[in-house]
Amino acid sequence: MRIGYARVSTPEQSFALQRDALEQSGWTKVLQEVASGARAARPVLMATLEYLRPGDMLVVWRLDRLGRSLGQLMMLRQTLQSRQIGFDSLVEGIDTTTATGQFFFQITGAFAELERNLIRERTRAGLASARQRGRRGGRPKAIDPETFAMAVQLYQAQTSSVQSICTRLGIARRTCYRYVATRTVKET
Repeated sequence: MRIGYARVSTPEQSFALQRDALEQSGWTKVLQEVASGARAARPVLMATLEYLRPGDMLVVWRLDRLGRSLGQLMMLRQTLQSRQIGFDSLVEGIDTTTATGQFFFQITGAFAELERNLIRERTRAGLASARQRGRRGGRPKAIDPETFAMAVQLYQAQTSSVQSICTRLGIARRTCYRYVATRTVKET
């Protein structure tokens, strides 16, 4: 039995391309998952592996749909091999039921990990370059320093309720408590 596994990283992405390719390859069943390939814990992949029986074939559109690190891919390959389950990656043409397919599985996995590491390096270099130009990343602060000081002053005076402070300054309760907590930590 050929069991397909399709994965996308975000809900905005579509399974259509993967499903079409898997459909043309003659799969029996396709399980779909929305999860990052870098995460080790992927419930649908685990369920797919539980579903497979000796003699079955796990089919994916591309190898990176299964995992992003060579270690992760090799561990999965060993699991499949020990359970006598084949693996087929459609784009790369890898069929691990053959010696050549096993070799290409390892080589392609190494390239997938290299690509991921290169992306990580480029991202870090871009962030460092932006910092040198004075750009700071991250989410903007919820309130400006003056509003922050006023919120802390009103809170410490204990003359107003937290709700009235929040309404007056136009901030959320959680934001108020978070800023007050950071102020009291700095003072101690």
